[in-house]
Amino acid sequence: MLYDAYEMQRSMLAGASAMATFGADWMRNPANPWSYLGGGQLVSSALEVFAHASATRGKPAFGLTHTEIDGRQVAVHEEIVLQKPFGQLKRFRREGVEGSPRLLIVAPMSGHYATLLRGTVERMLPSAEVYITDWRDAKLVPLGDGHFDLDDYIDYLIAFMEAIGPGAHMLAVCQPSVPCYAATALMSADNHPCRPRTLTMMGGPIDTREAPTAVNTLATERPHAWFEQNVVVTVPMMYPGAGRKVYPGFLQLAGFMSMNLGNHMMSHWEMFKHLVQGDGESAQATKSFYEEYRSVCDMTAEFYLQTVDLVFQTHALPRGEMMHRGRRVDPGAITDVAVLAIEGERDDISGLGQTKAALTLATSLPADKKRYLMAEGAGHYGIFNGSKWRNTVAPVVEQWMAAHG
Repeated sequence: MLYDAYEMQRSMLAGASAMATFGADWMRNPANPWSYLGGGQLVSSALEVFAHASATRGKPAFGLTHTEIDGRQVAVHEEIVLQKPFGQLKRFRREGVEGSPRLLIVAPMSGHYATLLRGTVERMLPSAEVYITDWRDAKLVPLGDGHFDLDDYIDYLIAFMEAIGPGAHMLAVCQPSVPCYAATALMSADNHPCRPRTLTMMGGPIDTREAPTAVNTLATERPHAWFEQNVVVTVPMMYPGAGRKVYPGFLQLAGFMSMNLGNHMMSHWEMFKHLVQGDGESAQATKSFYEEYRSVCDMTAEFYLQTVDLVFQTHALPRGEMMHRGRRVDPGAITDVAVLAIEGERDDISGLGQTKAALTLATSLPADKKRYLMAEGAGHYGIFNGSKWRNTVAPVVEQWMAAHG
């Protein structure tokens, strides 16, 4: 009943949000005499903050229509290269630009849409032909399309690399570091012509025994059955995926919000103050962040539960016990894929050392094909979005791709 209760609450809040928006607009309308009273601006600002916080949200758009290359504006068009039931391969084609390195950015399947990496894509567009994994909201996938687990995730990555062709690069942000690393190891063992030239992993849980965070502790202090009984729900009849077992995005979001509840409350307080002061630009920056951050989607129960088990509880990959369709995943098979591990100094999702472990596990990879970067002062979000990503991390990724292209 949890999903049904959430939908009922969401419907009620949607109506309240619409009423609050109407009230905010009315309180600041010059034709309303009440807007000239001392408290008019306070009331309208409070209503606007509530309206924004309670509004319903769907899948955002990337909205990347152009980029700048060598001082000139270049038009950008989105194309679907390969479409599968649980995700599609999207390309950002730059009009009239050819010959750049091809880069697959693997977005996390962790409750948010791929548009969470809009800043990641935008920064790499001037120097690379960018592709991204555009995962689908599990509640929209009919039961007839089958299931999706960690093995399927790895199969999708291999299929996407094949669609892009030989000589491409791969960049994994957070959660997909494990399946990307596994796919690279399997493709290397097969001497697959489409294995990536470079694999960059940013803030990924390769070995969560290193510097465990609150997220890791949550996954280890409860038995596997607890997650199946308490966070897996059934999609209601109103969606195409009715009857599918999922880990809903709203629970994932609630977990992340509660981890830093004080910070989120302060952000909304600052937004309220900016609105009262008439600083719409600063308020809009906070709004834009939360419009993206609070746009969530569901993931299949089998993928979520398998990830909890293999990545966070049994540590199958670093212990050499991870299997893919009956075949052991051996990082030692990686011999010519240059691996770059990036971590944020203040990352509270994937602690320092968790991603770096990938370099140690690749026992057959020469030292000159391994590199580690610790982004000073960067949190989890900051290593793939924001000024530290643009000015500190991205140049290293570009240099690494160029050196091993």
